[in-house]
Amino acid sequence: MTTPTPRVIVPSAAAKGEIFQVKTIISHEMETGLRHDDQGNVIPRKIINKFVCRYNETVVFSVDLHEAISANPFFEFSLRATESGRLDFVWDGDAVFALSHQLTVG
Repeated sequence: MTTPTPRVIVPSAAAKGEIFQVKTIISHEMETGLRHDDQGNVIPRKIINKFVCRYNETVVFSVDLHEAISANPFFEFSLRATESGRLDFVWDGDAVFALSHQLTVG
């Protein structure tokens, strides 16, 4: 298995009150633990259970994930720029992966 790689696309600056798009993806195989390899061995379960985005410590987007989610989960959502601060993105599962992004609001 490869190491999961999280990525986000979000502007570095926005006008106060502006609605902006956030796009996130994590390269992750999302194995359910129900499949078998060529030798008949169970492929161990390895999934992302939850994705959370915080804007200055406030949860602004959250989703619970289950076995039926495809590999490389992609999320796109909108936020309103209210103040400068940090956007934190966390993918939580068998391991935790996180990214932060600074947003300047003018």
